[in-house]
Amino acid sequence: MLESITTIGVIGAGTMGSGIAQVAAQAGYTVRLYDIADDVLQRAVERILHFVNRAAQKGRLDPELARTVPERLHPTTDLHAFADCQVVIEAAPERLDLKQRLFADLESIVAPDAILATNTSTLSVTQIAAATQTPHRVAGMHFFNPAPLMRLVEIVAGAQTAPHVCETLAALAERMGKTPVHAKDVPGFIVNRVARPFYLEGLRLLETGVADHATIDRLIREGGGFKMGPFELMDLIGLDINFAASQSVYNAYFGEPRYRPSLLQQRMVESGRLGRKTGRGWYDYEEDA
Repeated sequence: MLESITTIGVIGAGTMGSGIAQVAAQAGYTVRLYDIADDVLQRAVERILHFVNRAAQKGRLDPELARTVPERLHPTTDLHAFADCQVVIEAAPERLDLKQRLFADLESIVAPDAILATNTSTLSVTQIAAATQTPHRVAGMHFFNPAPLMRLVEIVAGAQTAPHVCETLAALAERMGKTPVHAKDVPGFIVNRVARPFYLEGLRLLETGVADHATIDRLIREGGGFKMGPFELMDLIGLDINFAASQSVYNAYFGEPRYRPSLLQQRMVESGRLGRKTGRGWYDYEEDA
């Protein structure tokens, strides 16, 4: 089926959605990028073209390929524009009810053999698919932030996903220059389950006064060989996104204590200090900082 894929739909023009759209366009696909607001779509397209041009200038992307990306991007506020998509990748906010509603709507728009993929990082693919009449064509295709740079993609089969769907998504990920890994439909899949202690133990060290956040990050980088410490990574991902993932995994494992979210992180989210995207998180990213 891979060779028949020419057009990919992406739902959500936020950080992840725009990143996935960029990856798909750079791989030569026609991309229909959906969001509910025109201004969000405009900013997403501007962001994509900025990153594409910068990659070409730095020699990381063929300049000729970069010049074709704008003509491959088609922003829309109408889901019916996805009628000709062979694959749709949903990257909407991590709310089960929202994702289920989107997939139920998509089912009546796309062709019967189109694949419906969710970029969820922690929610159950099986539950999302349950909102459709054709759960066999629903699977997880979880990219990592920033999608244009991170090579890993988790391919997740729900309880009723047909094998060929995951095989096609894995081949598509490879065509996009990614490394697909097949994961079971368990809370957090592989990476987000492993990552929870990385963030949460760092937060507990900070909460108990063992060290400040900058010291913890430095020790993780210099002593552990990581490129970024937990607080630097939370700022990059977004504290709200990271906190929501921790909540989701904690609830899915019936309150397992080792996955308990941090009250300190909750306060940071409530204060609007979400990381790089707001200019302040654990670190200050304002120009005059």
